[in-house]
Amino acid sequence: MVKIKISEDIFWVGIVDWDVRDFHGYLTEHGTTYNAYLIVDEKTALVDTVKYPFHEELVEKINEIIGLEQLDYIVINHVEMDHSSALPYIIKEAKNAKIVASKKGKESLTKHYGENLAIEAVKTGDRLKLGKRTLTFIEAPMLHWPDSMFTYVVEDAILMPNDAFGQHLATSARFDDEVDEALLMREAAKYYANILMPLSELVKSKIQEIIDMKIPIRIIAPSHGVIWRSNPVKIVEAYRRWSEGVPKDKAVIVYDSMWGSTAMMARAIADGIASQGVEVKFFKLRESDVTEIVTEILEAKAVVVGSPTLNNSMFPAVSAFLTYVTGLKPKGKLWAFFGSYGWGGGAVKQMMEITKKAGFEVYESPLEVRYVPTSSEIKECLNFGRSIAQKMKSY
Repeated sequence: MVKIKISEDIFWVGIVDWDVRDFHGYLTEHGTTYNAYLIVDEKTALVDTVKYPFHEELVEKINEIIGLEQLDYIVINHVEMDHSSALPYIIKEAKNAKIVASKKGKESLTKHYGENLAIEAVKTGDRLKLGKRTLTFIEAPMLHWPDSMFTYVVEDAILMPNDAFGQHLATSARFDDEVDEALLMREAAKYYANILMPLSELVKSKIQEIIDMKIPIRIIAPSHGVIWRSNPVKIVEAYRRWSEGVPKDKAVIVYDSMWGSTAMMARAIADGIASQGVEVKFFKLRESDVTEIVTEILEAKAVVVGSPTLNNSMFPAVSAFLTYVTGLKPKGKLWAFFGSYGWGGGAVKQMMEITKKAGFEVYESPLEVRYVPTSSEIKECLNFGRSIAQKMKSY
């Protein structure tokens, strides 16, 4: 195997998962990686492991560099199974290795893998001297599990933040300057939007905490995707922007339709918004992936949701979407609603109630049409779109 060096005596020993397309409901159309890092010094340390089906490949990569039995420490930044489930296989051969984790990480590892593990709990500011190198630890609870922490290699200025700053992106390249930048930032945004967006306040405060620590960061080596070496500040600034909810002049229209009436309304509303010079993204729910929709919502100013009424309620696809998106708690968006109905409505009212309960800002003038929209009602849809665009410009 080719040894992939990220700094002197620091190696990537992770796995590229080319085949995965569903990551607990998240569409991974470009696959993913499970990154692990080996630090060779007077004492050796493995930072994170990989998903258990790939444990043999991880063992091979480590053994290409050192004998696994020579491993002194295994740092587990996060206990979720894609990062820790190879651990039982590693410690079978690395019998003398001590496991290092946060206090919550120690509790979770014991629950996952048994009580006979030698685990040292660390907290922010604790240091582990390996020889020429020093590891220091930064607790990052709820980014995105209670056990999460970052590992920082002091002498090399390398931050290993586990799930922060990552992307689900399988590629033969290991570094940011070796891949298409537009694809990389799109996947980083998708990752943030669908995993970290509900934790934005914590992300913002953690970034400020790291800035206040005044530690140089030359490389960011996350546990998914490529390693940021050419310009790590770029992803930190993107996270700051996303965590603060800084929007663009963009509206996202999300809808579904039974017999085409709601679809007619959606197209007219899109035309109305676009006529005011505002970018529009347009999604029919049953023909779109929700993770892609949420990625567009991340930097949008307005989200316009349409549903036909079925059994006095929202259409099921719309209900599922709102359940998903309210859990993600996107900030700084204007939410507007429209829909069609037959003999009785209910969908629009229900959508507004759900989003208001979630604390979203709701446009108080929804639009409903009975049966098929007439030409005059299509004009109302155009005007509805224009009014949303005007509201956005003052938002």
